[in-house]
Amino acid sequence: MKKEFNRTFNCVSDHKKYDLVDGVFLGDLDGPLKALIRRDFPKATNEDFICSGHLVHYRLLKMDQMIAKDYRQNNKLNRKLTRVMEKDAYQMVDVREQLENSLTFGQKIADAVAHFGGSWPFIISFVAVMVFWILINTFHWLGFNFDPYPFILLNLFLSMIAAIQAPLIMMSQNRSSEYDRLESRNDYHVNLKSEEEIRVLHSKIDHLIQQDQPNLLQIQKIQTEMLGSIESQVSELRRLQQYFEKKEKMEEHDET
Repeated sequence: MKKEFNRTFNCVSDHKKYDLVDGVFLGDLDGPLKALIRRDFPKATNEDFICSGHLVHYRLLKMDQMIAKDYRQNNKLNRKLTRVMEKDAYQMVDVREQLENSLTFGQKIADAVAHFGGSWPFIISFVAVMVFWILINTFHWLGFNFDPYPFILLNLFLSMIAAIQAPLIMMSQNRSSEYDRLESRNDYHVNLKSEEEIRVLHSKIDHLIQQDQPNLLQIQKIQTEMLGSIESQVSELRRLQQYFEKKEKMEEHDET
């Protein structure tokens, strides 16, 4: 009841008297803001009064602390992300280009033979040569009969081609296996580096969602409270102005 009749209160900060509309009681403030005030005035209680001018100072201080905290956390995540992106423990390479530049003349021949031996032109041409060989030696075309049935010379040539072609194909397959190993190793390091970068980016996004956005909402809330306090003071000043204008008119009317 005392608060209702006594409309002036001493500010906990400067100990000057202010009207009730010019401030608030500490009990009406949120916890972090009261903690800032009690840091400077440890004996302050919820029944103490603080004027709007000093309350604005503490609200701005609270916003500065929240912004500084977010700034430090963002800088920490940015430095961590920069270290990950600049990490040169493994340089990504073009495996195909590296292998092609290291090919010897024999390896190039082996690759060419394996490439031609596994193509339709080789199959068609090989079948055509065999059919032509058999027809010449069977029907004595052009007067040739150098390899009669059972075509022993043809079997010898086929065995020689198979004996030569098989190692060349195996050499080419070994090159392919080596390429696959290098490619898988390169992919592993690329995936490892990408995973580390994605993990840091996730941390940054989580920080933005879980901390930055709530802090921004809290800052907006503080700004809204400050605007509401200013609006209340303006309304009180307007009411006092109307009161004094009305009182002045009444005095002028009494004089007349």
